Amino acid sequence: MTPTRYLLARAAQAFGYVRKSQRMSDAAREMHLLREAEAYLGISIWENCKDIENLSVEYWNLRKLKKEHDELLEKIRSSETELEAAYQERAQVLQITPESNQELLDQRDQKLKELEALAAKRDLIVAQGRDVRRVYVGLKTKLEVLNQESSRPDEHQGEIQAVKLRLEELKNHFSDLKNQRIKVGQEIEQGDTELDAIDERLKNIKQERRLKASDSFQVIGECNKQLSTLRSDAGAVEAQMRLLQAEIGRYVSRYYDNDPACAKASSSYRSMTDVMRALRRSIALNLRLSGNE
Repeated sequence: MTPTRYLLARAAQAFGYVRKSQRMSDAAREMHLLREAEAYLGISIWENCKDIENLSVEYWNLRKLKKEHDELLEKIRSSETELEAAYQERAQVLQITPESNQELLDQRDQKLKELEALAAKRDLIVAQGRDVRRVYVGLKTKLEVLNQESSRPDEHQGEIQAVKLRLEELKNHFSDLKNQRIKVGQEIEQGDTELDAIDERLKNIKQERRLKASDSFQVIGECNKQLSTLRSDAGAVEAQMRLLQAEIGRYVSRYYDNDPACAKASSSYRSMTDVMRALRRSIALNLRLSGNE
């Protein structure tokens, strides 16, 4: 939306030609483009913003988060190397076993894979339970606040009722997840029992190799669990970094003409910041035409 098009649209409105929904749609689309541009700009230039005083909080927090992220990536690479070594060790142990025990060992290998899958399923259920519990605690707090803020008996009643219904849904969901975890735990326990029965049937001469394979499986389980935690932590850090980078992109794109430090930090992206300024102007004009300014 340019100033010229704005004037033409205002003239059209004077004759009753109103396109409020179209203006709102245009503003929403342009706002989405602007947010993407702010995020991209922040990712590209945040390391140049050390001398911008008003961005010191974002900049130094990003420096801290980047260090944490790099350390997490290093731990992930180390765990992946350890996991690969454990897989190779288990494969070697299984390959050198005499053919006379191969059928039992094939059954054992299949059972180990099933247990790995069950362990991963249980970890996922536990993670989902934590998420449900976090949402539940948040809604409980919301309910307390709404009750405290209600000055009339009917105030917030609709919202309060909706929160109560959602809390009940979450409670049922959590109970269902708990039952699933118990069921998977029982399946793992049953699988362990079956695995022990297979092991008992193996000849004593294979005992040492069986233990090595079991040790490798334990390492694999521990590595997978550690990798899951590390990747989750890295994702959380990345999310925090993206928020801070978007804030930097938003600030610099607004003040690059008035702040020499902002202009210096974004000098390689001058055309982009000009486009972002035009987007903000267009959004404001579209909102004005829609009557939502």
